[in-house]
Amino acid sequence: MNWLQALILGLVQGLTEFLPVSSSGHLTIGREILGVEAAEDLVFEITVHVATVLATIIVFRKQIWKLLCGLFKFKYNDETDYILKICVSMIPVFIVGMFFKDKVESLFSSLLVVGLALVVTAMLLFFSDVYGGRTRASAKSYRNGIGWWQALTVGLGQALAVVPGLSRSGTTISTGLLCGMKRSDVAQFSFLMVLIPILGEA
Repeated sequence: MNWLQALILGLVQGLTEFLPVSSSGHLTIGREILGVEAAEDLVFEITVHVATVLATIIVFRKQIWKLLCGLFKFKYNDETDYILKICVSMIPVFIVGMFFKDKVESLFSSLLVVGLALVVTAMLLFFSDVYGGRTRASAKSYRNGIGWWQALTVGLGQALAVVPGLSRSGTTISTGLLCGMKRSDVAQFSFLMVLIPILGEA
């Protein structure tokens, strides 16, 4: 990978990461167009994802600071509850990372998988937009806007989104909406829950 290829792929990552369109899928397509080897791209992809995490930390710095302050009060409060739910959401992706990492990495060489996953992402976004309002109308009220089962379900969405082309933010937000969460609640949870897995992978 040369400097120009790295710059182009970095721009692709930066423009697609915060949109529900799968940055990993677009990086895979960009890699094929530019002729970058898959092994090089995987290392590069983790690196640019770490840069995205740093941007996320800056954007959510106030919320993160509030969570940390609440955590170190060493009592069960709203902040501790939220952090524990983030931990619950990470269980599925931890299992995938520990036992299926090699199989997941092999998917990054298939444009067919990426194309199909992009279609699935579009369908998820459509159905969550159409039916999400109905589930929210009948949903229960949970502490911090998310229940334990919702945290686990959103975590399952994140685990499935390791497939290139299946947008992580799109999948987790859509899953949360279909589970009855509010858009603002699930959007914040979606971006905060990914911080530890990506830093751990790095």
